[in-house]
Amino acid sequence: MTQHYAFILVEEFSHLAFSCAVEPLRIANLVSDEALYDWSFGSEDGHRATCSNGSVTLVHYGLGDLPRCDQLFVLSGIHMRDHVSRPLLAALRRARVTGVPIGALCSGAWVLAEAGFLDGMQAAIHWEYHDGFMEAFPHVNLVRNVFVADERHMTASGGTATADLMLHLIERDHGADLSIAVADQMVYNAVRNATAEQRVSLQSRNGMRNPHLAIAIRAMQDRIEAPISPSEISQMVGISTRQLERLFGKYLNTSPSKYFMELRLERARNLLLQTESSVMDVSLACGFESSGHFSRVYKAAFGIAPTQQRARPG
Repeated sequence: MTQHYAFILVEEFSHLAFSCAVEPLRIANLVSDEALYDWSFGSEDGHRATCSNGSVTLVHYGLGDLPRCDQLFVLSGIHMRDHVSRPLLAALRRARVTGVPIGALCSGAWVLAEAGFLDGMQAAIHWEYHDGFMEAFPHVNLVRNVFVADERHMTASGGTATADLMLHLIERDHGADLSIAVADQMVYNAVRNATAEQRVSLQSRNGMRNPHLAIAIRAMQDRIEAPISPSEISQMVGISTRQLERLFGKYLNTSPSKYFMELRLERARNLLLQTESSVMDVSLACGFESSGHFSRVYKAAFGIAPTQQRARPG
């Protein structure tokens, strides 16, 4: 029996995630020589949707005419908060009442969270939105996995993680042999399971293999709200503070203190752009005791005050 996959395309959706969602289904039909899947697209205006690279996709229906389907996915991309409309949320809630499985791709987990679907569940979203998502939806168990498939609402973090999820679903429904054949047709030889992390590991990204440095940076990432000193970090790692300084200088051409500050400021920038939190709340979430000190450090780093950042997101 043919399974129908419906996709709601939210304005500025990711074209990469879109292709990685649809092409595995098409190739599964081609390889199996059967009509295992068909698919259709919807958008808010019922005519077209524009992705983040400017390409326009014609759609089959509007939000008030979603078809009967076996799987519904929300696919969004950049600036998804600007496109979470009442009609979109209402359409998703109506679909849920019918019992259709609803999932999300790329930043689509934000849309499902706005609809109240993900509370108490694990979810995946593109890593760029993690900071804002955790602040906005504290009751969702956000994970760094490429996708989550064993919850009521499946979520994939975008890009090629969407292909990983689709290959997982093809294997679930039609066996590993077909999933592997589809991956081979895609020349995709690095298929990941759900528990793989989204971002390239610190060791791979910097071409290094020093476990002490990796532990130190992980400790910083886990303590952005309550920063600790380089000496405390070195004690956690099991090396001297001087050794820690040498490691950061050798591999990252910076000091532990400066690197830690850059992590905190990056988190602050994400929160300013992705949430409605006040400057005071952002400063506290990033380990600054006063908003005045935070504003001075932020402006020195980015050339713009935190209060101006939202008006000039670029």
